[in-house]
Amino acid sequence: MKIAVIGTGYVGLVTGTCFADSGNEVVCVDIDADKIAALNAGKVPIYEPGLEEMVEYNLAAKRLMFTTDLAAAVKPAEIIYLAVGTPQNSNGSANLLALWSVVEGIAPHLREDAVVVTKSTVPVGTNAHIYAQLQELTGRDCDVASNPEFLKEGAAIDDFVKPDRVVVGVRNQRSADVLQQLYEPFLRTEHPFLVMTPESAEMTKYVANALLATKISFINEMANLCERMGGDINDVRRGIGHDSRIGFAFLFPGVGYGGSCFPKDVRALSAMATELGIVPRMLTAVDAVNELQKKVMIEKVDQHFQQDLSNKTFAVWGLAFKPRTDDIREAPALVLIDHLLAQGARVQVHDPEAMPNVRAVYGDKLTYCELQAEALQGADALVIMTEWKDYHRPNWEEMLAALKEPTIFDGRNLYDSHRMHDLGFRYYSVGRPAV
Repeated sequence: MKIAVIGTGYVGLVTGTCFADSGNEVVCVDIDADKIAALNAGKVPIYEPGLEEMVEYNLAAKRLMFTTDLAAAVKPAEIIYLAVGTPQNSNGSANLLALWSVVEGIAPHLREDAVVVTKSTVPVGTNAHIYAQLQELTGRDCDVASNPEFLKEGAAIDDFVKPDRVVVGVRNQRSADVLQQLYEPFLRTEHPFLVMTPESAEMTKYVANALLATKISFINEMANLCERMGGDINDVRRGIGHDSRIGFAFLFPGVGYGGSCFPKDVRALSAMATELGIVPRMLTAVDAVNELQKKVMIEKVDQHFQQDLSNKTFAVWGLAFKPRTDDIREAPALVLIDHLLAQGARVQVHDPEAMPNVRAVYGDKLTYCELQAEALQGADALVIMTEWKDYHRPNWEEMLAALKEPTIFDGRNLYDSHRMHDLGFRYYSVGRPAV
């Protein structure tokens, strides 16, 4: 099939590359000429395991190309994916200005049999608005479908080629058949292809992310309660996780969620509810709990150092909002770093992938360490904010020798408390007694 993907952000780039890898001819479009030039040279602007190699392979096979020429990409395309950004407005709603600009731009160039598909996360009802706008601009009925993405950063390619399910929202059987044919190579393991209305498909994306965010905020609030009551949230998590109605997924306590999806989607769904006169009590609470959880390590650090961080040096391991990505959007580590700097502390940071993005924000305010051990040198304490595998098995003797004080604040509960006690560390974690 001939496919055009409009937008080469995280979702658009993964979508276009994976479709090309399954044998389709894909042209990805973006207005950023420098970005397009880099992509055509095989240079991927984000870190996602396996993506750069897949881009290079499909460029060489001439199944994938990148361009700024919207018309040239859209005219031959049987399927046009809309994957532009939908950033957050000040009230939490989604900003669709880029989307409407693209819809207007593609209208004159659409084949009569083309299927336009929204891949961006958009408010419920957006598909209907796109359909109406294209009808007005083209003078005919156009096929407009919704196909929400369910990609985890750090595992996006695996999620795309081995989906739990594919959700499509359509108005007619023809659109469903076209998309089912497109996804056929990815559904050989009998995972379902779910056909529904566009409104239900749009809602499915928001509800999925809101529920996952709710699980995270819930376990974090329970962790804080455990800590006050002398319990251990890891024991509690095991106690509830073996209940088949609950399970273990997304029940790991920590310093809150971040990234481009959960915070934005929870707030956008909340904004949609508010516009309809519904008070989104649970969504509001999920967001509020998460914002407070980002300050949990700050409270522990302040208390340990008796509210005086001036002239202290802190090592921070982990800057991305989660491992296997360089994404620092809404990352809890940045909340911690802002506080440490505001209190006059020095900060030495390490992250396997996210340091260039952090440097672009903080410049020379931080010390950037290529090796995690370097960040420990002369530090009064270590704070762990992202659970990269690099941090799971450190050299304990090296850590004890490098730190001024043997103090660790672990925002991801990577280590066993009893072992940390035996090794001689002061150890603070989430939802467990300090040792």
